[in-house]
Amino acid sequence: MKQLLSAGVCCLLLTVAAAAQAAKPKDEHLSVAKVLDSAAAGMEREFVSAAEAMPEDKYSFAPTGGEFKGVRTFAQQVKHVAAVNYILGASILQEKPPAEIGGELGPESVTTKADIVKYLKASFEYAHKAIGTINEKNYLEPIKYPFGEGSSSRLALAVIITSHGFDHYGQMVEYLRSNGIVPPASR
Repeated sequence: MKQLLSAGVCCLLLTVAAAAQAAKPKDEHLSVAKVLDSAAAGMEREFVSAAEAMPEDKYSFAPTGGEFKGVRTFAQQVKHVAAVNYILGASILQEKPPAEIGGELGPESVTTKADIVKYLKASFEYAHKAIGTINEKNYLEPIKYPFGEGSSSRLALAVIITSHGFDHYGQMVEYLRSNGIVPPASR
């Protein structure tokens, strides 16, 4: 499993690096932080636009037909990704998260669409701050893995920031379409 994850991380980084290399001006230095931040920004655009597209009265929506027992609501999907952004960012920075986390589910006190979207956007700002500290000297340095035991690297945690939200974005797209809303990225 670790080899598969390592291979996946390498493939993702090579793809992002190639895309960033093709798009950068000739004299610009491409750093690890810039490559990772670009990938995080792409995920952020898709995810935040989907969160903003769902009307507030549908934030409590979760599918019920089929095998959907116990799935997260739309709001819970958004709060989960935001909370994980904070957890991963804090781990990269080796500090306590600057906001209430409430575990991987996000804080119970954040309930309205406006507050959830604000919390989400702030989590991405924090993730960008954390990614900005990654450099060629520290990206593979062992740091505590924030979920359970063991260690990880800043690079691996940043890659999770750039990809984790897409798992939930796919679910959110289904939730949007189930409510007659075409996701912004598909318009």
